[in-house]
Amino acid sequence: MNYQAALIQLPLVKEATKEKIRTPEDVCRVCADMRSLAQESFQILCLNTKNFLVNRHLVTLGLADASLVHPREVLRLAIMDNAGALVLVHNHPSGDPTPSAEDIRITRQLVEAGKIMDIKVLDHIIVGHCVNGNVVSNSDPNGRSFVSMRESGLCSFAS
Repeated sequence: MNYQAALIQLPLVKEATKEKIRTPEDVCRVCADMRSLAQESFQILCLNTKNFLVNRHLVTLGLADASLVHPREVLRLAIMDNAGALVLVHNHPSGDPTPSAEDIRITRQLVEAGKIMDIKVLDHIIVGHCVNGNVVSNSDPNGRSFVSMRESGLCSFAS
């Protein structure tokens, strides 16, 4: 008989940071560097089951007013990090964080794909920016320079 040993390579566990993501403000603090980008950048924050930040990934870097996103790329990164949940984040270089119809469509698609993979999509934050200390858009009733799609009620998210 010919017995051969199977070599199995297991990935190392990625340790979570001490940064807990509780609110949209926490997300904006972690992603503050996105405010000044001249191109749309779609990123995800991968979280463990207790909502501690495991990793931040750039999914796509788009044009001045658009970014192509597909669930395959988003969920592949989340699976590689063994994420229990994730937060979607992208910027609007115009400074106006008002969600577009395409933003709403892709968010709904990612939430549904996450359900299939048992990865909770907790929120989608759209980051705008301030000019001379003033918020560019009045789209947020709290006067913030970002919009939480969960708070706005535009999409249903995982609990």
